[in-house]
Amino acid sequence: MALVCLFATSNTSAQTKSNTLYTAGHASAFIGGLYDAVYPYAKVLKHGNFGLGAPDKLDGEVLVLDGRIYQTQSTGKTFEVKPTELTPFTVVNFFKAQKTASVRQKLSKKDLFSYLDSLLSNKNGIYAIKITGNFNFIKTRAFPPVKKPYVPLADMLPLQHFFTFENIKGTLVGYRIPAFMDGPNITGYHFHFLSDDKKGGGHIIELTTGDVTIEIDELDSFLVDIPQTKDFEDFDLQKDRREEVKRVENGKKD
Repeated sequence: MALVCLFATSNTSAQTKSNTLYTAGHASAFIGGLYDAVYPYAKVLKHGNFGLGAPDKLDGEVLVLDGRIYQTQSTGKTFEVKPTELTPFTVVNFFKAQKTASVRQKLSKKDLFSYLDSLLSNKNGIYAIKITGNFNFIKTRAFPPVKKPYVPLADMLPLQHFFTFENIKGTLVGYRIPAFMDGPNITGYHFHFLSDDKKGGGHIIELTTGDVTIEIDELDSFLVDIPQTKDFEDFDLQKDRREEVKRVENGKKD
């Protein structure tokens, strides 16, 4: 049985101003191959200190924690990124936990998501989720840098690089985004990882939790900063990319 402690704090009116999910870029366009960065991280950080995204020309994965940006490249190298650098797609918010749960049971990714579903009562809610502590097992991935002509991200799955960690302390940074936000955002669960020593990270593929603390922040609005580029103006947004997104999220070619 899981040992679970759940606490809730009131949502104050003072928090409302910063209770917004900010999206720099457009998820479907990014998944479809628009990898050229246009947003300075300095601008992104004005809208949040917590989040995840992608680096310029897809050289790995990005995580934002406590107002600092970390990049994990396809080599596995993880380092802090300067705010002057650019991103094609990143989502952030100012994280403030409203609920906290302690879990001391081994949970797979599937079991963890099911448990989170039991905590996130608003089916159409926007949730930022931080999970810290000990992980028995973590498997992450990162994509290599790309050159034009770009192809959709799902076509690059054979090129992804995987990393595994055992008995490691770290933080999962992620979201559960509702279905009505599909297109500009990646709906469902989406997590990136950063080890406590800041030397390992990436997009979560599989995991087994150890003793972890889950913090939840329910947001009440969202803002999408649309790319002001010719490539975006000409991009076909009518194509349904939900299956592509699912494959990319799970790291599976089919």
